[in-house]
Amino acid sequence: MKLKVLLLSVFLITCMPLFALAADYQIGEGDSLDIAVWGVKELNFPVKVRPDGKITVPGLGEVVASGMAPSTLQTHLAARLKELVKNPIVTVTVREITNSKVYIFGSGVKAAVYDLSRRTTLLQLLCTLPDVKTADLRNSYLLRGGQKVKTDLYRLFTLGDIGQDLLLESNDSLFIPLLTDRSVYVLGAVNTPKAIEYREGMKVMEAILESGGFNKFANQNEVLVRRKSGAQEQSLEVKAKKLFKDGDLSQNIELKPGDYVLVKESFF
Repeated sequence: MKLKVLLLSVFLITCMPLFALAADYQIGEGDSLDIAVWGVKELNFPVKVRPDGKITVPGLGEVVASGMAPSTLQTHLAARLKELVKNPIVTVTVREITNSKVYIFGSGVKAAVYDLSRRTTLLQLLCTLPDVKTADLRNSYLLRGGQKVKTDLYRLFTLGDIGQDLLLESNDSLFIPLLTDRSVYVLGAVNTPKAIEYREGMKVMEAILESGGFNKFANQNEVLVRRKSGAQEQSLEVKAKKLFKDGDLSQNIELKPGDYVLVKESFF
């Protein structure tokens, strides 16, 4: 008996990475499992979870496996097998995961199905998407059970707010739209009114200087940044003289894609 326990301990230590991987995983339809009952050769077998969520166990017949963690299924099988085996020691190993997936859609990235073969966070998934830098992360969201559980992925991926990260679950859906307008428009009393391709962190004075700077008719204290967010529009005032003379950095506001920078003319 002592030898039996010692050998079991060695077996469990050897398989520890597999058990740690599947510790909180829920078995689903299509997954492949390895069932083993220590000392009973006839009860060591591979099995695939059927579409109805069940597996067939010799001596027990059909057993529901879908929705259970491997450890829970082990306990359930051990209780059932007590009628056939004295003190059964059961192990359940997830050999192949086919059930756990995340669905990625939207015009901002290539549609894909991501296999959750290991614990994966939202940030880790975003880092695997090649087109995410040109996507509209501010209007992206994560769906779980038909409900939005995370919106505005810009804070997480671009600003590095790790507090916005979360662990993905099976059947999550990630919607990422295309960033339709990646330009900033500088108009009015500047030397070269133009559309400038938006760059991360671009500020209003940077855009004005890139448009040739203020012309001789410009009223530097009358600069407006017009921004549209959904159906709402807002106008942000910028007083450049306060920035130049008083060093008021709050005037040099950060721009967003689609912003219009309007420099008004002076009446004098």
